[in-house]
Amino acid sequence: MQILFGFILALVIAILAYRLHSLERSGVLAATLVGTIIFGLGGLPWAILLLTFFVSSSALTRAFRQRKQGLDEKYSKGGRRDAGQVLGNGGLATIFAALHIFFPLAVWPWLGFAAALAAVNADTWGTELGIFDPSEPRLITHLSQGVEKGTSGGISPVGTLASLAGSGLIGLLAAALQPFSINSSTTQFLPVFLLVTLSGLLGALFDSFLGATVQAIYFCPACNKETERHPVHTCGTPTAMARGWGWLNNDWVNFGCSLISIIIVIIVVC
Repeated sequence: MQILFGFILALVIAILAYRLHSLERSGVLAATLVGTIIFGLGGLPWAILLLTFFVSSSALTRAFRQRKQGLDEKYSKGGRRDAGQVLGNGGLATIFAALHIFFPLAVWPWLGFAAALAAVNADTWGTELGIFDPSEPRLITHLSQGVEKGTSGGISPVGTLASLAGSGLIGLLAAALQPFSINSSTTQFLPVFLLVTLSGLLGALFDSFLGATVQAIYFCPACNKETERHPVHTCGTPTAMARGWGWLNNDWVNFGCSLISIIIVIIVVC
C-alpha cells in the first residue's frame, strides 16, 4: 500500500509540475519513477527531503526566469527538466532510498541520500542566485580569470553563499528528520547537519570544477561564444566542440556532483 500511495503521490506531483512548466513529458515519467521509489520505499522523511529539493529549485528557476533570459544561450537546456535532468539530479538519491530497505538500521543510506540531494540543491541555488552577484564570476580553476555569467566552471561569492544555503537547508532537514535510532555520535543533530551541508557544498564546487575542465563545451561561430548547447545554438547556428569530453554533458556533471558528495559522506561514516 505504501508503494501504491507513493506512486499516486509521485504521479500527481509530476503532473502538477508539468502543468507549471517545471517538467517536460519525459521528465514526468522519470520524476514519477524516482518519486515512487523514494516515497514508497523510504516514507515521509525521505519524501520531505526530495520535495524540498524539487520545490525550492523549481521555485527559484521560475522566479528568476526573466532575469536569466539573456543567459539561455549558455545552458544546454531550459528551465523545464527532462528525464536526463531528473535522473542526473535524483538518480543516486533514489538508489540510496532503495538501499534503506535492505539496511533499515544503517545510518549510511540516509546520509548518502541526503548528501546527494544537498549537492544538487546547492548547485541549483548557486546557479539561480549567483546571477545577482554584481561582480564578475571567476573560473574555479583560475580564480584570477574572469568569465561571463553563466559560464560553466564560473563561481562568485553570492553564488557560493547561495550554494551553502541550499545545501544547509537539506542538511538541516536531514538532521531533524533522521528515520533511524542508532546510538552513535554520527546520528546526532549537529554532526549530521555539518556533514550533509559541507559534503553538499563540496559536491557543488566539484560540479563547477568539472564544468571548468572536462565538461563538453561547444562554440557558436555566429555568436562567437562558448555554450553547452549542441548541436544547435539558440541562434540556430550549428555548434562545434570546443573542449572537454563529448559524453560529459550537464546531466552527467550533476550526477558527478551527487556522487562526490556521497563519497565524502561514506568516507567519513565508514
